[in-house]
Amino acid sequence: MSNATTSDATTIDRYGVMGYPVSHSRSPLIHKLFALQTEQKLQYELLQVTPENLETAIRQFQRTGGKGLNITVPHKGAVTRLVDQVSERATTAGAVNTLAFQGGRIIGDNTDGIGLLRDLVVNLGLALEGANILILGAGGATRGIIGPLLEMQPSSLCIANRTVDKAEALVEKFSESGPVSASQFSVVPTTEAYDLIINATSAGLKGEAPPYPAAAISATTFCYDLSYGLKPTPFSVWARDNGAARSVMGWGMLVEQAAESFNIWRGVRPDTAPVLRQMSIAA
Repeated sequence: MSNATTSDATTIDRYGVMGYPVSHSRSPLIHKLFALQTEQKLQYELLQVTPENLETAIRQFQRTGGKGLNITVPHKGAVTRLVDQVSERATTAGAVNTLAFQGGRIIGDNTDGIGLLRDLVVNLGLALEGANILILGAGGATRGIIGPLLEMQPSSLCIANRTVDKAEALVEKFSESGPVSASQFSVVPTTEAYDLIINATSAGLKGEAPPYPAAAISATTFCYDLSYGLKPTPFSVWARDNGAARSVMGWGMLVEQAAESFNIWRGVRPDTAPVLRQMSIAA
C-alpha cells in the first residue's frame, strides 16, 4: 500500500472522494484529522463526478498520480466494473467504496460493513451475538452490511422492505451465512423484541411519512440510522417517539469506514475516538 515513507520528501500524496453530489461530504475533514494524528503527508479532495463521467474521472485521477479514492453515492455499484482486483468483502457487498492504485492496477474494497461493526461493537458497546436484528430497506447499503452482521452470530436477522421481493433476493444470497429472513414493512414479525433496528432507507428525508413498523420497537431496542445529519433524522425522531432505548445516527460508521480506508492506503489505522470528539459528533 501507499506509504509516506516511500514518497519523495516534496511529494504530497493525493486522495479524494468521488460522488454526485459530494459537496456535503465530511470526508476531507476526517482524513485531514487522520493525517495530522498519524503524521502522514497527504491531501484529500472533493470530486463531484456525474455517472457518465465516472470512468474518465477515475482514470484521469490515476494517471495524474492519485493514490486512492473513496467512492460514494451513486457510484458504489458502477465502479465494480472498473477495478482490476476486488476484495472478498466488496464482492459480497456487490459494491466498492475504496479504491487503491497500485502499479497501474485498481484495487477495490468495501469498508462500510467493518465501519458499522466497529461503531456498534467498539464505540457503542453493543453485544450482537444472540441478538435479534431488524434491517429496514433492501438496497445497496443493506447488502454491504448483512455479511459482517451475520458473522457476529445474531439469533435472527430480518430484512424488511416496501416490496418483499428485494428482501427475499438478499435472503437467498445470504441464507447459508446465518439466520436471515425477509418481510414487508407492514408485517414485520414482532413475536420477539428486536435488540437492534438499523435504518438503511432514505424514507422520510423528503418529508413523506416514513413507513417504519412501530410495533417492532420496545423499551430495550437500540436504533441506528445509517444516515446522519446535523439535526435528528426522521428515523431518529421516530425511534425516540416510539420509546426506543437509544437512537444513534451513522456518524460513527462514517468515521470508522474512513479509518479503514486510510489504513488500506497508508498502512496505519488512526485512532477514531479523538476524531469523533473533535468533530463534535460522538454518539
